[in-house]
Amino acid sequence: MRRARRALDLAADAIVDGAPRIPVRDLATLRRQFPGLGPEELADKLVAGAVKGTSTVGAGVGAASMLPVPPAMPAELAGEIIGVALIEIKLLAELHEVYGLRPPGTAMQRANAFVTVWASDGGRKAERAKGVHSMLGGELAKQLRQQVLKRLIRNLPVLIPFLVGAAAGAIMNRRDTHRLAERVRADLRPRQLPWGALPSAEDGDLTAVPLQGGAVPLEGGTVRGERALEA
Repeated sequence: MRRARRALDLAADAIVDGAPRIPVRDLATLRRQFPGLGPEELADKLVAGAVKGTSTVGAGVGAASMLPVPPAMPAELAGEIIGVALIEIKLLAELHEVYGLRPPGTAMQRANAFVTVWASDGGRKAERAKGVHSMLGGELAKQLRQQVLKRLIRNLPVLIPFLVGAAAGAIMNRRDTHRLAERVRADLRPRQLPWGALPSAEDGDLTAVPLQGGAVPLEGGTVRGERALEA
């Protein structure tokens, strides 16, 4: 039991540590990359990209070796859970950009806020979230560990041989990402701010600190640097 608890703590810590290094695109960048799209169309694009990423996220030893791997979990499964979490956290952050509802605070504070939203399966509002400190036994840290455990149990089929489990894992990841995105979008839509009412990109810090030498498993392999979590 103690070893399992330690494994969950380490997986939660890997997610918390990785979240501030996700290269979140601000609204101006997203509109340049997807010209001519309105908020809902742009959000659809982001969800589609995240779903593709979580459906095909690499679970191999090569990808997992680039991440902090809890010793009580198989390397492949730990790498997948952490990689999927970071892709989904990026999606949450960029959906908040699209709907004009970026939470206040520094990049680190926003990253922690989106970790809490992810840990609650979209049930918490980012602007009300507090910092996450796994290993400290707080309520949010407990919730994060529970979310990791839930993903671990759901994704156990990825260990089934002959790729049957991999296919099942892709289906579950796709379903979970869609469900999370729809829950968050349903919360954001009624509070959406028009793009014309938002401050310009020059008015402040808009993005999280990009990945620096880290890697996230994506689409069957390891991608280094700022491209790691691009949709």
